[in-house]
Amino acid sequence: MTIKEVCEKYDITPDTLRYYERVGVIPEVNRTKGGIRDFSEEDIKWVENAICMRSAGVPVEMLIEYVRLFQQGDGTLEARRNLLIEARAEVQKQLDKYQSTMDRLNYKISRYDEALKTGILSWDDKQ
Repeated sequence: MTIKEVCEKYDITPDTLRYYERVGVIPEVNRTKGGIRDFSEEDIKWVENAICMRSAGVPVEMLIEYVRLFQQGDGTLEARRNLLIEARAEVQKQLDKYQSTMDRLNYKISRYDEALKTGILSWDDKQ
């Protein structure tokens, strides 16, 4: 798959994909004799992982470390597992924050629903 095809499939820019490769968020991609990146199925899995993790807020540095450890082989299984646990904890913090916001929004909407039924909106609900 070419860089253009990968970018179209995942709705990312070529600059983002090149950056991910340059800094090590994804392993180096093989190239054709003409120097064109030729993404294999394995490369695509790395791209999918990077997009997923970044969209969840996992830091680039953590992804770089994960790829580096992966390339060192099975002797790094525990270290990779620990990185994933750390990433999960960070994502959970974000989920908790969003859940708190969602709870507040649901409460406020329920108060407005009640006000629409009764015609009364208390001062506390106006905020």
